[in-house]
Amino acid sequence: MDAVAENGDLADLMERIAELGDGAEDVSIADLKSVIGERSFGPALAIPAIVEISPIGGIPGLPTLIALLVAIVAAQILFDRDHLWLPGFLENRRVKGARLAKGMRALRKPANWIDALLEPRMRWVTKDPTLRVLAALVILLCCTVPPLELIPFASSIPMGAVALIGLGLMARDGLAMLVAAVLSSATFWGLFEVANGAV
Repeated sequence: MDAVAENGDLADLMERIAELGDGAEDVSIADLKSVIGERSFGPALAIPAIVEISPIGGIPGLPTLIALLVAIVAAQILFDRDHLWLPGFLENRRVKGARLAKGMRALRKPANWIDALLEPRMRWVTKDPTLRVLAALVILLCCTVPPLELIPFASSIPMGAVALIGLGLMARDGLAMLVAAVLSSATFWGLFEVANGAV
């Protein structure tokens, strides 16, 4: 499958999302999907994860909701769907437009820095069967979010890995995706620590 976006670079995409927030009191996930595109699985992984990493991600319960959204997207990559589908209860979820715009613009400088680092390389990682393995990894990472949400901002670790996988897919940068896979080990270590602390 070709799950790579044709939406331009990350900074451009984030600015378009910020402009969407400027023009509306509330922005739904369906609105975001219309900006991202129904065939753009890379941004559909990266943008929700970036939202979770931003200050917006501090809203209680939002990291778990975002993890569910990302897991659904990853499952569609895993099963080779051509178009992005989301259930209605997720598409209808809303966030304040002003808050979304502020969060996206707060990350504009890091987005420019990321765009400068990403480049097409090791493209075999962005294709099957490696892509499906990484999609399964994303689902596992999403499963770690609910328990990590007990620790403030700890869920940003798995979402950071997910964001890097999505960004690598956008740019056809297989190296970035492999780095994300290594970063994932920190998530599983953190979850192990949480579990030990709960015993």
